[in-house]
Amino acid sequence: MTPNQNNLEGDVAVITGSTRGIGESIARRFAKEGAIVVITGRSTSSGKTIAGSIREMEEQATFVEADMRSPDDISALFEATVDEFGTVDILINNAAVQTETGVSETTLNEWELVLETDFRSYWLCAKHASEYIDQGSIVNISSNHAFTTMPSHFPYNAVKAGINGMTRAMALDFGPDIRVNTINPGWVAVERTTEEMSDEKRKQLASIHPMGRIGAPEDVAGAAAFLASEDAAFITGTSLLVDGGRSAVMQDDVLPDYREVRED
Repeated sequence: MTPNQNNLEGDVAVITGSTRGIGESIARRFAKEGAIVVITGRSTSSGKTIAGSIREMEEQATFVEADMRSPDDISALFEATVDEFGTVDILINNAAVQTETGVSETTLNEWELVLETDFRSYWLCAKHASEYIDQGSIVNISSNHAFTTMPSHFPYNAVKAGINGMTRAMALDFGPDIRVNTINPGWVAVERTTEEMSDEKRKQLASIHPMGRIGAPEDVAGAAAFLASEDAAFITGTSLLVDGGRSAVMQDDVLPDYREVRED
């Protein structure tokens, strides 16, 4: 999709967890559509590099270091944004971590890591952003794990379901001035999900998606740009699956065979 150069013109957008992966792609997409992008995360070197590369394209970006587990860092993030740009128009809650544990073996430390990063920070960021947003948008990045899940993804899957509920609560409390929506990505090719994936495994995953491929970060960025823009002016409190049709498949083994028969 070719970005609309003026769709987000002049909007100040804070994007958490934007030093890599989906968050980075959202930051780059928003900048191309005219937004002033505030990149944030724990990696100062990555954040400054991304912000610098965006500015080299004659687009506007800055980096503010912030750990989403720290309420003080979150507060300082929005103070720094308003000090520099005067306002906040868009918040993208994206920062997240994932553990590969089941309900029984999850430790309290793992529970707190996921809950504080993936859930509490979304609330705190939205709470601070709402103090400054006049007419704007919040987009919470969740996961298809909010609807269906796999073993050993707790409490990540529970939190992602909670984000959908949080979005609905925020839409009621912040409306009509602030719209709040969720994006639920499926398989997306970022470092965390594909760095050790074999070509055979990637081909197999692609085959169980009606779109015939797994997602790219840019797929999520396009959806975020739409929901943050005036094109979505009458959309709030909703959850949008961006999963290449994966959730429509009941049996993994049926779709590839069916496709082969149709091609023959």
